Amino acid sequence: MSASGLTPTQIEVRDSVQKICRAFPDEYWAEKDRKSEYAGDLHRELASAGYLGICMPQELGGTELGVADATVMVETISESGAGIAGSQTVHANVYATIPILRFASASQKERYLPLIISGKERTCFGVTEPDTGLDTLKLKTKAERKTDSGSGKVRYVVSGQKIWITNAQAADRMVLLARTTPLEEVNKAKPASGLSLFYCDSSLSSQYIRWAGVFFDKFEVEEEDLIGSEGDGFKIILHGMNAERCLLVGEALGLGYAALRRASAYARARHVFGRAIGQNQAIQHPLAQSWCALEAAKMLMLHAARQCVVSFGGCMYECMHADGSGGLFSVRARFDEVIGVGKLGDNGHREDDSDARAEVGALCNAAKYVAAEAAFEACERAGESVH
Repeated sequence: MSASGLTPTQIEVRDSVQKICRAFPDEYWAEKDRKSEYAGDLHRELASAGYLGICMPQELGGTELGVADATVMVETISESGAGIAGSQTVHANVYATIPILRFASASQKERYLPLIISGKERTCFGVTEPDTGLDTLKLKTKAERKTDSGSGKVRYVVSGQKIWITNAQAADRMVLLARTTPLEEVNKAKPASGLSLFYCDSSLSSQYIRWAGVFFDKFEVEEEDLIGSEGDGFKIILHGMNAERCLLVGEALGLGYAALRRASAYARARHVFGRAIGQNQAIQHPLAQSWCALEAAKMLMLHAARQCVVSFGGCMYECMHADGSGGLFSVRARFDEVIGVGKLGDNGHREDDSDARAEVGALCNAAKYVAAEAAFEACERAGESVH
């Protein structure tokens, strides 16, 4: 990815991550693919360099950068040749921790987040189920509240199934969304209620299957691992969704740029009838068009990520001054650029700026769609150019 549109910090992130990724050549990833192995080595190196906490506050061990910077990080990983397999080793460490950072208690954050940032623990995001798809409000996995008659200790007993849970095979913990109110008992005027968010020990070795399906059979979760209030889980997870969309844009762009770079190198190296095939417009034009599409998607991605901040009055971690008096214009809670800090409505957004939130969500979704299309076409054209 070129430096156009990037801030000096983002260029520094790109160059630093590129240096780390050079230790993991194509042969490494081919071997990982062949053996279907998790790239724990890359995860460990990125943790050592501080990149697992790229969006986390310094007091917890993070570097206090933003979602746009994290997107540059995963794009660089993907473009290095690691692709989705490499970028997904750190993907959930960025977006899945946002709900924890925003809604967990101080003691929970101190207990959970430093372990993720240091790389000592890995997490995954347990939301999707096989029978509900994108209809998250219809999730069936249930977490029943149980009180021990002797000790009075409260636990949640989880039963159900999750599917397509990235990194489930390697995760130590899971951000789990489960139903604490039976669907038939949910107030129809507040359809987003009834789901709760937990950060639980995964211990999935006996429960994980190859296609990232996870089965829960009377799986116990401690009450102290409930994030926020019971019944507010759906509203809480929305705080990570725009960040996830931006990260996926970066990962797709990395694939597209990598494909074009390799196709261009091949077109320069292969000679037919005394000249490089890259001198032929039939090769040049499709690759050039794909590069233009990737650059456009990159700019939309950066715009979307920045709007997560700009439209809400300040940069994450940055103190904006209203006037020369030095009075604080905005000291936002961590990651409030994603959803906000005001009172949440039943749709999970602030009641006073739902239109602005919807616009940012639309931008992030648009960037994800445009990048996916551009990357797919780039890979397809790159493949055609070498045949």
